Amino acid sequence: MTACLLIEVAPADYRPRQPFDNHPYQPQYPETIQMNTILELKDRRDTLTLEMESIQRDLPPLEEALDSPEVIQQDRQRAVQDEINDHNSRISSLKLQIHILNKKIHRLEALANRESLTAGYISAMATWKADELELNEKRNTIEIRLQQVRQSDQEDMAKARQAETHAAAAYAQAVAWGDVEGEKAANAEAQKAAKNLTTAVEHHRRQQLLITALEQELVTIDQHITEARKEHAKVENDASYLANLVLEEKWNEAAKVLVETGGKLWAARKLIKRDQVALMDLDVPEQGENVRNWTWRELADQSHQHSLLDLLAA
Repeated sequence: MTACLLIEVAPADYRPRQPFDNHPYQPQYPETIQMNTILELKDRRDTLTLEMESIQRDLPPLEEALDSPEVIQQDRQRAVQDEINDHNSRISSLKLQIHILNKKIHRLEALANRESLTAGYISAMATWKADELELNEKRNTIEIRLQQVRQSDQEDMAKARQAETHAAAAYAQAVAWGDVEGEKAANAEAQKAAKNLTTAVEHHRRQQLLITALEQELVTIDQHITEARKEHAKVENDASYLANLVLEEKWNEAAKVLVETGGKLWAARKLIKRDQVALMDLDVPEQGENVRNWTWRELADQSHQHSLLDLLAA
């Protein structure tokens, strides 16, 4: 008798099972969303919003009826109150559903537009940073000029007062010594010093106006710098949120690939009767809105989907 070796041949149209075929946790990148598209989620949200608004419109008549003589006479207050409670409970439930849908929509839209959003965030951060640098340069220029004006004003006033003091002292000395010519010269110098002091006082008044204006300009620039920093921080926070979303999705996709590969490894080890102890410690948390972990149970579930041909094609 001749031994016959049977070899399983893959059909021409054979396709190995793809990651997560028929699995309840399908990858959710915006490009591959099957049922819960952004448009469908928005339609669902709009439907719930209309329902909530309709229930909210029904509440005031019920609240008014609660204390009406007719309801009291018919002893229907408890029934009406129960109806009001049912309405409020339904409104609270709808608000929660709408909130969850809004979060999902925002997440999916951010992921779908992540490239344009990223470019916009980078450009905006650069713009606000450049604005802050420009404002700081202007602030430094004004601050230097302010210090120069203050110093010049103080020096001019000190010189004018000193000249007047010296002229008065010279006049007094000339009088004391009976120096008539010296008295005349000192008197002339005193008049000149007094005139210069009057001019210096007027100049000081104008300089004070200039100093006040420069100080006010510093206050305005500081406000603009604060605004630029706040806007930069806001954009930075939005950009960080987007980065977190994208990386969460990449984490989840990598985890799903890991589970898919782990499922094949689990299946291969079952074929060769090897234990799965090394895989039992798997515990990978899913990131994002869903709160769950991928464990060895997902590997075991995945293993049932793979034939030997799937494993050989891996």
